[in-house]
Amino acid sequence: MKKLKIILLLLIAWFLIHELFIISDGLLSQPTQSDYAVVFGNRVNPDGSLSERLEARMHKALELYNDSLVAKIFVSGGLGKEGHYEAQKMAEYLLAHQVLASDIVIDDQGNNTWLSAQNFKNSYSDSTSVVLVSQYFHISRCKLSFRKLGFTRISAVSPNYFEWRDFYALFREFFGYYKYWLLY
Repeated sequence: MKKLKIILLLLIAWFLIHELFIISDGLLSQPTQSDYAVVFGNRVNPDGSLSERLEARMHKALELYNDSLVAKIFVSGGLGKEGHYEAQKMAEYLLAHQVLASDIVIDDQGNNTWLSAQNFKNSYSDSTSVVLVSQYFHISRCKLSFRKLGFTRISAVSPNYFEWRDFYALFREFFGYYKYWLLY
């Protein structure tokens, strides 16, 4: 019984330490001058507007672009259950905010973090640097995906957008990180 208790306490400690790592990695990450910003998709509302979470990501990508930290923006997201391609709607948002069409790359097949990273690698394997744009709790898994594909100059940034759903997302990211670490 005592061994089981020790194992349980170690597992809880591991979980809590990793959660602190995820939070600090996401909140403290700073963008560096890069070839591309890679923006990971998220929910598009049934009316075709971006969810607040996704709009916050797009606003952060616009900041990078307008501050000349990135030359191009790679938007990645598949067909959502609401019936819209996330990447298409993200591109529309950028176009409406004066980003040149030639500076936007659309990946409609990025149905998850790994596929987004793979699709970027398949198209831009010669790229030397990327800034990953997602919510703070997702940054560590995004970085892991790009590292596994051979990218070495990776920075990241997250928008200042927080919601109650983040508690669930943080819990899920612990398992998502190790799934990606083991399977890909």
